[in-house]
Amino acid sequence: MRQIVLDTETTGIEPSEGHRIIEIGCVEMINRKLTGRTYHRYIRPEREIDAEAIEVHGITNDFLADKPLFHEVMEEFKAFIAGGELIIHNAPFDVGFINHEFALAGPDNGRVEDICTVLDTLVMARQMFPGQKNNLDALCKRFFIDNSQRTLHGALLDSEILADVYLMMTGGQTSLSLGAGADGSDAPTPIRRVAPGQFQLQVINATAEEQAAHEAMLDRIDKKSGGSVWRGASH
Repeated sequence: MRQIVLDTETTGIEPSEGHRIIEIGCVEMINRKLTGRTYHRYIRPEREIDAEAIEVHGITNDFLADKPLFHEVMEEFKAFIAGGELIIHNAPFDVGFINHEFALAGPDNGRVEDICTVLDTLVMARQMFPGQKNNLDALCKRFFIDNSQRTLHGALLDSEILADVYLMMTGGQTSLSLGAGADGSDAPTPIRRVAPGQFQLQVINATAEEQAAHEAMLDRIDKKSGGSVWRGASH
């Protein structure tokens, strides 16, 4: 099962008012595991970004001045998402903008729904937690997911965080803490994302004395039980 967690940033709220996509971020999951493959592009929108939008994501007109236009990256974007299931928080917003960009690029570009299916995690969250806040920050707090790097919205970072949230919502992960948190409280320790290969785990082999003690214990179990399952499994 191939799933693509997706987020966009835009110049404003309504594509019907001429607003455009300025950033796309995607992360790939296969069989509910992150593969490390991502798709990330900044896009020149050919219009000014609303001041209110800049306050949300921090992306400026000057920063996008040398970035490609949407139609220049459209085919590679389509190829990345094709055949997968898109996982999006508030999917009508992002899908509406993407379909608007497809239409602007030409009449034969179709729609998102033509090349993949869409799952809306906001709908899921509202069903799971009716009457509560269900934005991404609220869900991170609810599932003890560390989003301290999210000082501004960003499409790729938000996709990575949403992947963690989705897996928690659907039972694919559990808290790594057993009992009290690191500070001695009852709160679970937040899940923190680390880069692949960041840590190399140390392998400690049993000493000869420890192996001999293990065999002696199995001898005692054998004597009392008439044959231990553990010894059979160890050979």
